[in-house]
Amino acid sequence: MRKGWIQKDLEEREERRRKKDAQKFLYEQEGRKRQNMPVQNSVRNREFAVVAYLFLAVFLGMIAYFTYFQAEKSEAFINSPYNARQDAFADRILRGDIKTAQGEVIATTKTAADGSESRSYPYGRLFAHAVGFATNGKAGIESISNFQLLRSHAFFLEKILKELQDKKNIGDTVVTTLDLRVQKAAYDALGSYQGAVIAMQPSTGKILAMVSKPDFDPNTIAKDWEDITTADSNSSVLLNRVTQGLYPPGSTFKIFTLLEYMKENRDYKNYAYQCGGSISRDGNAVHCFGNAVHGQEDLKTAFAHSCNTSFSDIGLSLNLDKFARTNKSLLFQSELPCEFPYKQSSFSLESGASDWEVMQTSIGQGKTLVTPYHMALIMSAINNDGILMKPYIIDRVENYDGAEVAASQPEAYQELFTHKKASTLRQYLRAVVTEGTGTALNVPGYTAAGKTGSAEFTSKKDSHAWFVGYASKEGEQDLVVSIVLEGAGTGGAYAVPVAKAVFDAYFGS
Repeated sequence: MRKGWIQKDLEEREERRRKKDAQKFLYEQEGRKRQNMPVQNSVRNREFAVVAYLFLAVFLGMIAYFTYFQAEKSEAFINSPYNARQDAFADRILRGDIKTAQGEVIATTKTAADGSESRSYPYGRLFAHAVGFATNGKAGIESISNFQLLRSHAFFLEKILKELQDKKNIGDTVVTTLDLRVQKAAYDALGSYQGAVIAMQPSTGKILAMVSKPDFDPNTIAKDWEDITTADSNSSVLLNRVTQGLYPPGSTFKIFTLLEYMKENRDYKNYAYQCGGSISRDGNAVHCFGNAVHGQEDLKTAFAHSCNTSFSDIGLSLNLDKFARTNKSLLFQSELPCEFPYKQSSFSLESGASDWEVMQTSIGQGKTLVTPYHMALIMSAINNDGILMKPYIIDRVENYDGAEVAASQPEAYQELFTHKKASTLRQYLRAVVTEGTGTALNVPGYTAAGKTGSAEFTSKKDSHAWFVGYASKEGEQDLVVSIVLEGAGTGGAYAVPVAKAVFDAYFGS
């Protein structure tokens, strides 16, 4: 009996020991689990931190972009012709005036007795493509400055009072860089020819004149719309030929051929060529204009006399890949600094081209096409020691009382030529006027330089007349012009007189 009790007691003790060991084991497990928990929590904390920082970065990025958009891009989006918000502005704002640099009103809004509004252009066709229109869509400055014209910076109490009276506030005034004298001289000199004229200051980038013909009367654009848009497509009345007209450059392209030859030949001053009036390759011949025979030429006289045979020969000596790279650097097939719609100029002459293609291209024929605007940029950079200033046509914005709201400042766009190359090119361009095809510009009152061109565009050898150049006078800003008269003939006979009229008006000669 006693043994049974002892056995039972031992079993109970063993059971208590097992329970104690089990409990100890559980405590140990719990301890280890607790020791592991900080590691797991730390991992979780790091994950939360990564997500939080990611969301913070996205948020800060959105704030940065919103700030950038408001400062740099919002006006461009609001000013887009596709933005319907502009109609809401027009409901509350009377469209502002557009003025010349001297203060002449060239676009204004008239309100009739019945409250209807109409846009009026006091100078009619004179500023047609530059100022544009605001009916049946928008074009020209009316489009470029639409947002500014539909904003009012009148005195805030006046604005509040008019809004309470349900009256329109007066929109801001856009003051352009256009000069009435220069614009009228260019318009009149172009006469009945189709073509384009642009005049600008190379040291500032200010555009003083922009003329394109055929033109239209912006006062009657709504009434004439159907006739204009269904007219003969060759007339392209609404096309601004200054920035959108693509033409073979003719001999004005010899500027580019000359530059490339100088870059590839350090001894270019030793160049010599005997002009016999024509040069032949592969059964094709290039002739000097009028079958002229220039005789012995150096590089400067060949350029001044616009010797086709000489420059065809020069073209055959060039590295065509380098020539293409040079022209690319001079804005062919490139974006241009331009507020107006524009076409890119094109140059196509690849390694392996035939001699005939090379000869034609070197004298501005072949497949090369340029706009008058592009040529004005090239001449501006040459005149301005190689630096192209960004062209602009909006000088400042004022409220209707004349208080300045915003103003444009001259801004360098790109270096197109080295100082040395620009200086050399100026000497050659001056020789065109003193002893070459542009001698009609060798007049007292100012010093002119440039390049004439006659660009053939039909098998009958009909040609566009070109002149690109500039003039300077002591105490005055220099003026660059780029001129093309469609189908007129030679540049010296037809484009140079237009340049002279513009220079005379600008310098008061």
